[in-house]
Amino acid sequence: MSDTATTPQDEQPDGSRSAEQRMRERRAAAYRKADRVLAREGPRATLRERLALLDAAPDVYDLDEPADVYGNGVVAALEERVAALLGTEAAAFFPTGTMAQQVALRCWAARTGDRTVALHALAHPEVHERGAFREVAGLRPVRVTSEPRLPTAQEIRDFEEPFGALMLELPLRDAGYVLPTWEELTEVVAAARERDAVVHFDGARLWECTDRFGRPLHEIADLADSVYVSFYKSLGGIGGAALAGPKSLVEEAKTWRHRYGGMIFQQFPTALAALVGLERELPRLPEYVRHARVVAAALREGFAEAGLAWTRVHPEEPHTHQFQVWLPYEADVLREAAVRQAEETGTYLLPGFWEPKGPGLSMTEVTVAEAGLAWTAEEVRAAVADFAARLPSASR
Repeated sequence: MSDTATTPQDEQPDGSRSAEQRMRERRAAAYRKADRVLAREGPRATLRERLALLDAAPDVYDLDEPADVYGNGVVAALEERVAALLGTEAAAFFPTGTMAQQVALRCWAARTGDRTVALHALAHPEVHERGAFREVAGLRPVRVTSEPRLPTAQEIRDFEEPFGALMLELPLRDAGYVLPTWEELTEVVAAARERDAVVHFDGARLWECTDRFGRPLHEIADLADSVYVSFYKSLGGIGGAALAGPKSLVEEAKTWRHRYGGMIFQQFPTALAALVGLERELPRLPEYVRHARVVAAALREGFAEAGLAWTRVHPEEPHTHQFQVWLPYEADVLREAAVRQAEETGTYLLPGFWEPKGPGLSMTEVTVAEAGLAWTAEEVRAAVADFAARLPSASR
C-alpha cells in the first residue's frame, strides 16, 4: 500500500481522516520534500518521476521498432537479455513474480511427480501470498526451517518428508536480507540433488547477491534448475519479472502464463523500464552493497553514542544493500520521530515502515542506493544523533 492510499477504515464517522491516514500523508509529503535520503525508491515517486524513467529508453532499445504484441518485440528482447545475463537457455517475462514462481514450481511438480515444495517458513510465498501455492497452484509447501537464516545442507538431508523441489529465496528478505556463504549455498544445492529434488531460486533480488558470493550472475544461476528475478525490487523498474531456465521448461511456462492470465496485450513501458534498470542500476548494485556496510556501521555507532538501551542493525555487516534496524520503542513513536526529523531538517534517515516486533520493540528496513552514496559515516552518525534526540528518554 502506498503512503497516501486511503482505505475504508481510515474514514471516521464524521468523514474525517484517521490518525493512520494523516501519518501516511505526512510521511509521503516528507519523503518527497526531503533533501537527504539513503535511497529514492520508485514506489514512493510521483507519476511524473516514474515516467521520467523512460527518458532513457532510446539508450536501451530502438524506439522506431514496432511496439510489442503479446510478448514479442521489446518483451522478447528483454527475455533474451535476461537469459544471457543468467546464462540460461531461455527466459520468459511475467507480469508478477508470484505468477512466475507458481508456474515454475507447478511445471517442475508435473515433471517430478511430486507436488511438495520445501522452503523456508519466512519465504515470500509463505508470508506474503495468502497461501497461493496451495490454493491456486495445488502445491504442498513444507517448511524446512524457521530460523532467521537460509536452510543448512544438514537440514535438507535430515528433513523427514520427501519433496520434489527445494525453493531458496536469495536473499531471504524477512530474515534481514540474509544470504549464506557461497560454500554453504553450494552444499545446500548438493544436498537437494542427493534427494533427487530440483532447485528453484526465488531471486527477486538476485541481482544484488554477486558481491557477497564473489561470483557473477551466471555462475550463481547455474546452481539452480530455474531462477526467478524481479525488475523493480533492485533495478528500480515499473514492475514485471522473468523466469529463466531450460528452454523446454520456459516454453511450458509460457503456456501456463497464458492460462494464468499473464499474456498481456502490450507491456512495453514495463519492459523498457526493465532494460533501463539492467543498463543503469545493475552495474551499480555492488557499489550500493559496499556502501550499505559503511552506513550500517555508522548507524550502529550512532545509536551507541546516543545511549539507546538496546539496538540492533541486522546483519551487522549487510549481505546486500538492504538490512534491518531494530529499536526499543513502539512503532508509532519511531514513525513520529522519523517524519518529524524530515519535516524539520530535510533529512529523512529512516523513512521505512516501522513494524511492531514485541512490547516496546520495532523494526524497519533500510535501503542504500544512489542517493545514499553521498552520505559519509560522520553524516550518518550526526543524523542518528538528531533522530535519537527526538525520542522519549525513558528507553535511553
